Parts: sequence; C-alpha cells; structure tokens
Amino acid sequence: MPTGTDDPTLRLGVVPETVSLPSSSRSETVKLGTIAATQVLKTVPDPVPAPAPDPTSLPIGKHLAVYLQHLAVERGMAKNTVSAYRRDLYRYASYLHAQQVHAPDQVTLRHLTSFAQAVRDGADGAAPLSARSAARTIVAVRGVHKFWELEGLAPTNPAVDLHPPTPGRRLPKAISVAEVTAILDSVSIDTSAGLRDKAILEFLYSTGARISEAVGLDVDDLHLERPAEGPAVVRLFGKGSKERIVPLGSYAIDALNSYLVRGRPELVSKGKGTAALFLNQRGGRLSRQSAWTVLTKAAERAGIEQDVSPHTLRHSFATHLLEGGADVRVVQELLGHASVTTTQVYTLVTADTLREIYAAAHPRANL
Repeated sequence: MPTGTDDPTLRLGVVPETVSLPSSSRSETVKLGTIAATQVLKTVPDPVPAPAPDPTSLPIGKHLAVYLQHLAVERGMAKNTVSAYRRDLYRYASYLHAQQVHAPDQVTLRHLTSFAQAVRDGADGAAPLSARSAARTIVAVRGVHKFWELEGLAPTNPAVDLHPPTPGRRLPKAISVAEVTAILDSVSIDTSAGLRDKAILEFLYSTGARISEAVGLDVDDLHLERPAEGPAVVRLFGKGSKERIVPLGSYAIDALNSYLVRGRPELVSKGKGTAALFLNQRGGRLSRQSAWTVLTKAAERAGIEQDVSPHTLRHSFATHLLEGGADVRVVQELLGHASVTTTQVYTLVTADTLREIYAAAHPRANL
C-alpha cells in the first residue's frame, strides 16, 4: 500500500478506514480499505448540466422568427446583417426563457436592463460581448420590441428607454501604399488559383469593396471595357442590397482579364457551372473565409507584421484616396456609406498623418 505523499487517495481528501453506519437498532462498524474507499468515491457520477433549449422551439423564439423574416423580406436587410440579428435575438430568447418570460407582452424594462448587463459580463452563461457588439445586440432588441408593439403583440414598447452602450471611437487601421503593393506583388500567377488570388486582391484595393460584396459578384456585374469604349466599372451590392457603380483601376482590369481568360475557365470546369466571378478549387463560389485566407497568406509572404484583413484593404483604399486629395463625398459614394458621418472618420486618420508630416518637416514646428 502506498504511503506518505505517494498515496493517491490524499488528492481526494482523508478517508477513514472505519465508517459508522447508523441502524434502526444499533450502530455497526464497517471496515473499508483505502482502495475500496477510493472506488466508492469514483462511483459517484459528475453532475451533467441540462442542455440549453433550442431558441427556435421556444414560444418567444417563434415571435422572433417572424421579425427576422420581416427584416429579410420587407426591409431587405443583407443576409449577413440578418444572421447577426438572429444570433443576438436567439440569445435574448434563451435569456427570457430562463426568466420564465414566454410572450412579448410579459417583458418589462427590468428584464431588458438585466439582459443588457448580462451580455457585457456573460451572466447569462454566454460569452461576454465588447461594447460595440453589445450595442448591436441592444439595437436588435429595441427593434424587435418596436415591431411587436406595431403588430399588437404587446401593448407598449418597454425598450423605449433602453439605450445601447456607447462604444469607444475606433479609427480604421490602414497600411501604407508600399505595404499594399508588397501584398499584391507577392502573389504568383503561375496557376489558375494564383490568377484568381491576384484578381481578387487587386479588385479589393481598387474598389474598396467589402469582402462579402466581392465574393457575391457574378461575371455579368463586371464591365471591363477600355476608356475608348467606356469606363471600366463594377456593379456592387452593399448592405440592404443597395446597388452602386464603382470604377476599376488599370491594375485591377489587367488582373481580372487575365483571370477570366486563363484562370476561371479551368476552375469552372471542375464544378457544375456557375455565374460567380471568383471560384474555389471545386468550381463553386469562393467563400468569405477562403478569400480572407488568400489575403492573410499574401500578407505573410510580403512580411507584413500587423494583422491584415479584407477590411484593412477597404480602409487603406479610403485613406489613400483622401490623402491623394479626393473629396469625402466621393469616397462616401465609392464605399457605399449611407451617411457621410461614417466616412468622415477617415479624415481623422489623414489629419493625424498631416500633423506628423508637418512636425517632422517644418523647421519651427517643434518650437
């Protein structure tokens, strides 16, 4: 029998060798060896937490499904936006279920404020959210309660006085023109996949498109005529399926033409035929995740140390245009921003750059 610190039962606590068991008439003493005691302890199963209910099966979840359909069909929200709202609202449904709330007219401001706190600290058992993500969740909750009031499912809107947290102002992360060039030049065009990668990266930087807009393109959305016949443009569909026309630069035109002539035919032959512009190795539409991987690998090859995402190219596109003298209203149209206020955040980045240049170049700037 092991002794001292080598005794494995010490990790479970001290187990006496004699245990008194009460009886109706008298007490009996039962001898238990150390191994037997350990085996007794091991037979006690760990508690298994009850699985969380499926939000779609809850009574409140069915009301949420109607609202999500309203967002997608009647309001024409983008698919990704509806998906984000679905995640937020199904978390809300699970929280209300735990609070014994099963109908829209049972929700009070107290439920709303406690849920708003729960998404920040994770008290509802889900992952805590940042201020920006929590604000998006509260906006979704406010929207559904307004909808329920209009539909007559609740007599009032308890979320009127619920305000989302104010996220800190986050400036866009842009990289320099030299770094963008290094990323674009790092792509080998010896294969059909390489031609595709070169085309999509040149396209993202040339247009400032969102990654979802790029992978959602069909071949017919491109118009690659040279200036003699007309401007080369692309038709992009942004948030809420809003359409905009964006010009293409000469580098993007050349990369897209090379891909369409020498790369895409080989890729499309591996699939069942599709109108998608950017294809994967199986001939289907390229996913956002795969396009993201294309960029991150190119950035690694170029030796870029900071994190680079498709949105980094979008931010760089806007920043470089403003630094080159473009009007903020023009950049707003190119980016597809509904309000110029969203675009003006890029002017802060440019102003910081101008101050740095001034401080470094002017002979009396630091006096």
